[in-house]
Amino acid sequence: MRFKYSIPVVFVLALVIIEKENKIISRVSDKLALKQPQLSLPPDSALQILLKPNQNASLTFHPRTSAPVFTLMKRRLENYNNTRQSPPKASTKHKHILLLATTRTGSSFAGEFFNQQGDNMFYLFEPLWHVEKMLTLEGGGTNATASARAYRDVLRRLFQCDFSLLESFIEPPPVDHVTANLFRRWSSSSLCAESVCSPFVQGDFEKFHCKTRKCGALNLTLASQSCLRKEHRAIKSVRVRQLETLRPLAEDPRLDVKFIQLVRDPRAVLASRMVAFEKYKNWKEWATQGKVPLDDDEVRKLRGNCDNIRTSAQIGLKRPKWLRGRYMLVRYEDIARFPMRKAAEMYAFAGIPFTPRVKAWIARNTQVSQAEASGVYSLQRNSSEHVEKWRFSLPFKVAQVVQKVCRPTLKLFGYKVVNSEKMLTDRSISLIEDKVFNSL
Repeated sequence: MRFKYSIPVVFVLALVIIEKENKIISRVSDKLALKQPQLSLPPDSALQILLKPNQNASLTFHPRTSAPVFTLMKRRLENYNNTRQSPPKASTKHKHILLLATTRTGSSFAGEFFNQQGDNMFYLFEPLWHVEKMLTLEGGGTNATASARAYRDVLRRLFQCDFSLLESFIEPPPVDHVTANLFRRWSSSSLCAESVCSPFVQGDFEKFHCKTRKCGALNLTLASQSCLRKEHRAIKSVRVRQLETLRPLAEDPRLDVKFIQLVRDPRAVLASRMVAFEKYKNWKEWATQGKVPLDDDEVRKLRGNCDNIRTSAQIGLKRPKWLRGRYMLVRYEDIARFPMRKAAEMYAFAGIPFTPRVKAWIARNTQVSQAEASGVYSLQRNSSEHVEKWRFSLPFKVAQVVQKVCRPTLKLFGYKVVNSEKMLTDRSISLIEDKVFNSL
């Protein structure tokens, strides 16, 4: 009889004990949550690296919110860090192409080779523009270490069709994943496709609106869905300084990244930048005066740019194990002279079919009049005339300075040095050596 009633009693006592333990655990958890800091940043995060040297900087205020710019940047980068710590689990075997270049090297034109591919390609034009803008320091320039990590993290996510990390850098912040401020949206046919074209709302202003159809602000959720349906993804960027910083992308088993580095004669790049950018006014003055101060910061920047490009190319051409089969060097001059051939080589390297649509676009846009190809940002090229046009606008004295500070770069890429003004402007003398870069 005692045994008969003892079982229910033991069962009730067990329930009481369990309930008390649950309450104790709950109280302890609440206390721990209160004591835990809001954000735990790893020492190598972009936020820690960016903020460390500027903790005593004077505050400036955002014109729209009246909040300190430093505070806004910190808040946005905290969001970036939180997002970056929860990588997506998706695993894909799509083709990923990263076109690396610097400004005024013809990268927009070369990028169209992939933008025009058709329904199987998702192409993005300079998404890292937002990252660079957010990480630009008050005195200009960026923290190289912080920006390199942020660029890599954002690229990794974009290749997986995840826009959440990029959203951390778009200003003003997207609302419900919708933004009217994505840089050069119209340069990506993928972002102006019907499947990504949300209804247009009268009165809404999108700075970089689609030119092919009237769309509302960009819904990044729709963009992500469209990207996931595409077989291949390509991104064009002029903001990555060193190829070595992208090694984790090459070694990520979720990606199949091919790196195409586009280079151009540094003398031609400078001549083009002097026309396109106001900040090159010093060079314009020196060109008029015929004398360039070699100890000027602008000349040192030119040397640094040449060194970065050359170092990246040297790493790629050495074909280390992590880059084997993943790196291709292309000169803009070769694209301009042999566009169909070079495009076919780029597609073969990427492992993607070279479609009739791309061939038709190249044929249309490389056989145009001088007037049609004259715009600063034109995507049309007269191949026979455009490639060395710079030789007749850049003064010999300026060309000499570029040759002095960029000589190793000129030599590596096969650009001939000129030793007189006559040689510079002599059309019968080509400054482009025949050179093979990508033999196995």
